[in-house]
Amino acid sequence: MPLFTITGLTHRFGGLCAVSDFSLRMERGELVGLIGPNGAGKTTVFNLISGIYKPDAGEIILNGENIAGLPPHAINRRGVARTFQNIRLFHDMSIIDNIKVAAARGAGYGPASSLLHPPKFWKGEHDLDSRCMEMLSIFGLDGKAGLRGSSLAYGQQRRLEIARAVATGPSLLLLDEPAAGMNPAEAKELIETILWVKQRFGLTILIIEHNMHVIMNVAQRVVVLDFGETIAQGTPAEVRADPRVIEAYLGKEGGHAA
Repeated sequence: MPLFTITGLTHRFGGLCAVSDFSLRMERGELVGLIGPNGAGKTTVFNLISGIYKPDAGEIILNGENIAGLPPHAINRRGVARTFQNIRLFHDMSIIDNIKVAAARGAGYGPASSLLHPPKFWKGEHDLDSRCMEMLSIFGLDGKAGLRGSSLAYGQQRRLEIARAVATGPSLLLLDEPAAGMNPAEAKELIETILWVKQRFGLTILIIEHNMHVIMNVAQRVVVLDFGETIAQGTPAEVRADPRVIEAYLGKEGGHAA
């Protein structure tokens, strides 16, 4: 059984069909790129998977369960975590608290312990702090644990957002344009981080990215959307040479010239 399967996924905004009959199958440990021009429906697919939108039709199967239409917190608990194109850290919280928010579900105590502070609470807090510091160390941020999220450089904020997503313990990680706004050096470091995170945590990853250098260096397979419909899929080399993909990115005249 594949880890993750989408079948016939469709979503409309009024008369606009943003995603039309989209299907995808991902095996465990696979890294797939989802690309396409602006407005192609890529982020809408992510919003449907993560529960921000409810699909008009279709199924989203994770580990054998249909998660389509569940609220975001329920989908996260079933093993889906994501980042956003526009970084959404808790900028006024410390870096370690950004991680603790994500990892708190595994603290080992409930709401009553949070109020009454029995010994179980303090042990849970100690264990949670240790796990969060280990996560920051893995991502090279342990020396900045007490600083505010807003104090980090742009590339480090991206790394913290990925670390926070991984701290929820997902089996499927969705990365929405993680290289947006990065310079070439930061993008190169991001490539290394994504490949390392996939290997270190055994994750299945679906990534949206406009930076083709990043996609060509991380994705095992690429799916291309245009106007909400799949127009091509295959290896990075196959997709890069597909005339339909060239035309979608460059326009009809530019596609013929290319």
